[in-house]
Amino acid sequence: MGRSLTEKILAAHLLSGSMVPGEELALHIDQTLTQDATGTMAYLEFEAIGVDRVRTERSVAYVDHNTLQSGFENADDHRYLQSVTKKYGIWFSRPGNGICHQVHLERFGIPGKTLIGSDSHTPTAGGLGMLAFGAGGLDVAVAMGGGAYYIAMPRVLKVELKGRLRPFVTAKDLSLEILRILSVKGGVGRVIEWGGEGVKSLSVPERATVTNMGAELGATSSIFPSDRQTRAFLKAQGREADFVPLSADPDAEYERIVTIDLDALEPLIACPHMPDRVVPVSSLKGVKVDQVCLGSCTNSSLYDMRKAAAMLRGRTIAPSVSMSVSPGSRQVLTMLADSGDLSDILSSGARLLECACGPCIGMGFSPNSGGVSLRTFNRNFEGRSGTRDARVYLVSPETAVASALTGEITDPRTLGIASLSVSLPESFRIDDSGVLPPAAAEEAERVEVLRGPNIRPVPIGRPVEDSISAELTLKLGDNITTDHIMPAGAKILPYRSNVPKISEFCFSAVDPRFPERAKAAGQSILVGGANYGQGSSREHAALAPLYLGVRAVIAKSFARIHAANLINAGILPLCFADPADYERLRQGERLRLYDIHAGMESGTIMLEADGEKIPLLCSFSERQRAILLAGGLLNYTREASQ
Repeated sequence: MGRSLTEKILAAHLLSGSMVPGEELALHIDQTLTQDATGTMAYLEFEAIGVDRVRTERSVAYVDHNTLQSGFENADDHRYLQSVTKKYGIWFSRPGNGICHQVHLERFGIPGKTLIGSDSHTPTAGGLGMLAFGAGGLDVAVAMGGGAYYIAMPRVLKVELKGRLRPFVTAKDLSLEILRILSVKGGVGRVIEWGGEGVKSLSVPERATVTNMGAELGATSSIFPSDRQTRAFLKAQGREADFVPLSADPDAEYERIVTIDLDALEPLIACPHMPDRVVPVSSLKGVKVDQVCLGSCTNSSLYDMRKAAAMLRGRTIAPSVSMSVSPGSRQVLTMLADSGDLSDILSSGARLLECACGPCIGMGFSPNSGGVSLRTFNRNFEGRSGTRDARVYLVSPETAVASALTGEITDPRTLGIASLSVSLPESFRIDDSGVLPPAAAEEAERVEVLRGPNIRPVPIGRPVEDSISAELTLKLGDNITTDHIMPAGAKILPYRSNVPKISEFCFSAVDPRFPERAKAAGQSILVGGANYGQGSSREHAALAPLYLGVRAVIAKSFARIHAANLINAGILPLCFADPADYERLRQGERLRLYDIHAGMESGTIMLEADGEKIPLLCSFSERQRAILLAGGLLNYTREASQ
């Protein structure tokens, strides 16, 4: 029996474990990336491990999230990142050089390699044929130190594409279509592998849009084959030597095959407040639009920007619309300026923002109160934009521009523009001056790591006891995201290096009194519904609860990365054996977990609530049990190295 592309790359990087779905694998990691919102903690953890130099082929630190410097905190973090990366052998992408996923695709990604990053959209690199995973910062720190990355062997779902995208129907619409089919939970435990004749017509930037949005499916990763399109992109980037042809075997078997006819797709839109609430753009014709945002790691490539420029050329956005444009990298911005496309964008009335994540994470350009915002981003969770009552929709660049021009949600096919004659250049403008190399090994010991007053030590977990008695301090519903647990935005992100401070905002979007209540309780247990912890990989959604005394989270089901982050922090993630038992628990009551150590091995831990016994399920590997008994991955790693 042949192998899928996913299985081939996993097998080539397998250190231990069996490639049987659900079994734990230990993987060798070739590359890592971090961004500044998660990177400071990842490098503090790396320092705490005590390794003197990174041991990956390439590790890159990007500054793309916390670029709004309204106080000293973000600037201090950037200074810390620049100095710590120089000392330990990590490349440093300066503020303004671009969004991590766009720059990594352009300058560092290599087909067939493995990549983990402290950002949930790291699978974007799957557009190049990499097997890339979003992970918590501590997992990245361990990989940088030469340690393995552990995942459960995923099932592989194939999406078979046929046909070709029609004018004004895009890779973003394809991404929304698979979300409509599978939902935000449909990729959990799976790698989405894209294939079929239709793949050949998709450029690398289009493929990267699709693999980027795979994170919204809850997928472990997403990947395309490495073929002529991949080679052309790498050649244009001056990196043809990195090209390796890769594809699945013709007789590879998959858990499931989903077939999508590209010819049959139409422009789609995700409605508030979830990426899988997908309907045709035409069904919302006439809905007034207040704001349009073009950019993010999903749709900020040169290809996307040039299409937008072509539609805006000679036209002006509606007076009622405020529009922002955020190129994904300095390379994209420079080439837009050189070609005159930037002038077309600016002449339309759009506002140019920095080459950074910006509005996608609530870092500026928030909508007006109650406003309708159309964004080419990947997430539209409630309040993520920075405006709690805003209605945020996810769209393609073409739909975004069409709606900006008319002032209402508009199918771009109705504008009367025959087609967009836009293609990728044969060569990109190469300027890597925005990426600083690390110091040579012999110079590293003389490099001083610079720390500001906002940078605090990593909180350390404590070993899981055999019995935990604690108050249920917060009961939550389904689809709680890491934005609910640990919000982003311009007011909160500057404290990412300071867990005691940022913990004051923990669950503020749900219950602002939670931090105060948790501190008063001393230690506590949380209860959630299905798909708990979906969204961003931010490990602060585990570290802040750890600091506030949370010892266990009980839910109907968990998102993969967040469950791993909880274990890494020394917090027990447990699932109801019977989801109906969720209804039996009340916020404020006293709960007791008992015979935990034996239960961690048997797979069932008992909960006592109001005199009744409720079975809870867990599926920990031997390594995960050892991590929890050590009080978290940091303790476990340090003990193992002694």
